[in-house]
Amino acid sequence: MLDKLPKHKKIILFDGVCNLCNSSINYVIDKDTKDEFRFLALQSALGKELQEYLGIAPDNLDSIILYSPEEAYYIKSTAALKIISRFSGLWKIVLIFNIVPTKIRDFIYDIVARNRYIWYGKQQQCRIPTPELESKFLS
Repeated sequence: MLDKLPKHKKIILFDGVCNLCNSSINYVIDKDTKDEFRFLALQSALGKELQEYLGIAPDNLDSIILYSPEEAYYIKSTAALKIISRFSGLWKIVLIFNIVPTKIRDFIYDIVARNRYIWYGKQQQCRIPTPELESKFLS
């Protein structure tokens, strides 16, 4: 199934039932003016297969994963910063956090990840994209 993945797009794997994650994906879609990203729920069959291919436990739903077939893959805070680096405008200020050691950034990331359902809620099923956005989501 991995042959279904686009070769020249960055793929964001996200928790499809997490409200924080879904809101973040909506924001990325709005900022993705160059059509660089495609989106894949971690819970989907293809999402699990890609995680296994990358050597990431497929039941690890606590991390956003950015996979770029032409580069590498990134997880947690590094993935978030790599995604933000593609935005224009004032978002570039956030990239100052690249100087913070990854262990410290990921420690904070893990606190948010562990509490995201409590703080932001959870859906009963993975997000279903609107017809206009369907081409951006992989399944």
